Amino acid sequence: MRKSEIIGLQRKKVKLTPYNLEWKKIYKKEGESICDAVGEYLKDIQHIGATSIPGVKAKPIIDIIIGVKHLKDGKKFIKPLKKLGYQYKKNTRGIKERYFFAKGIEKNRTHYIHIAKINGRFWKNCIHFRDYLRKHKRAVKEYNKLKEGLAKKYKDNRDKYTAQKYFFIQKIIKKAEKY
Repeated sequence: MRKSEIIGLQRKKVKLTPYNLEWKKIYKKEGESICDAVGEYLKDIQHIGATSIPGVKAKPIIDIIIGVKHLKDGKKFIKPLKKLGYQYKKNTRGIKERYFFAKGIEKNRTHYIHIAKINGRFWKNCIHFRDYLRKHKRAVKEYNKLKEGLAKKYKDNRDKYTAQKYFFIQKIIKKAEKY
């Protein structure tokens, strides 16, 4: 199966696919390319989001978080990541704790990069959510059920789909912080 058949989704659309072991391999290869391009600036790099959690149905887009010492260091990534095919997206969804980049044409987004202060709130939330779901299969089932219902309801409105997952995600993050 070609990479183009495993990952990629049109911007603003919602389509869930079953977990695919290839996503981990695709992340690893992309992570190596990123490290080669900007390794001197990053403190850590992690695969996050639904494609990083076995059993979770996902929009087939690889989410990557890069930890930096100071958030302003994110500016240093704009040119090197552009050479890898990423577009810098200013202040998406009003999240001020990150720099955000998208790879792929509008009709086929394949990767997202979130650059955040390592161990800052945004970083911790992403890691806590991922790690909790990796360890709790019941939460995975609950999350899949929620996502499937939302995907049917908001198949052409990714912003609403994402917003409707907010309370579930916050609930899991709070549980993870206690765990």
